[in-house]
Amino acid sequence: MMRSDAGLSDVITTHIPAGLATRVARWHDHVNGVQAAQTMQHWLTDSGSLTAKLMAHSQTFRVQRVQQRPGVCWADELAAIGMTRPGKAHVREVLLSCDGEPVVYAHTVLPLASTGGQWPLFRTLGEKSLGSTLFGDPKVRRGHLQFARLQHNHPAMQRARKLVQGTRSEAAVSWKADKPLFARRSLFFRCGGLMLVTELFLPSISELTHIGLV
Repeated sequence: MMRSDAGLSDVITTHIPAGLATRVARWHDHVNGVQAAQTMQHWLTDSGSLTAKLMAHSQTFRVQRVQQRPGVCWADELAAIGMTRPGKAHVREVLLSCDGEPVVYAHTVLPLASTGGQWPLFRTLGEKSLGSTLFGDPKVRRGHLQFARLQHNHPAMQRARKLVQGTRSEAAVSWKADKPLFARRSLFFRCGGLMLVTELFLPSISELTHIGLV
């Protein structure tokens, strides 16, 4: 079983240029800080595999890998993975869909110095779920969850909206550009390596019902 570890509260201080400061979210250590409804809190606070939870709420589940390559780290990710100034990291982004509807946008970053020994399956994941490998690996430790309500100018919101608009889905039609969305993030540790996973919950998440309750 995955073990918990220290999280994001003790990360190093990073200088963020003024032009990027407005794109930094306010992350909270407790879910009450984002004032989420009870129906949303169970998605935010569940410490188990999000993949497993989504599969339990759908007939068909899909991981769509959008990209996985070296890319620019977001301003509010820098300190979390030990970077003291803006730069590149290994970036993976995916859309998670239930019954054809995008419900989660996930963004994962690792330091460029990360090795195959630390994360042996990361580079070959393709459209497999990252969560299925993390939660099945006894060497992986997870840090504490943090929570945020992301505004329209945050890069996660901008990227997710662009991707969803490219789909033929209800989410593409119903997304209100000015409405904040809830997100969570946590660090994962393995053999001296770390990765930061940020998950943005898209509007369609509210439509999911546990298939055992239908």
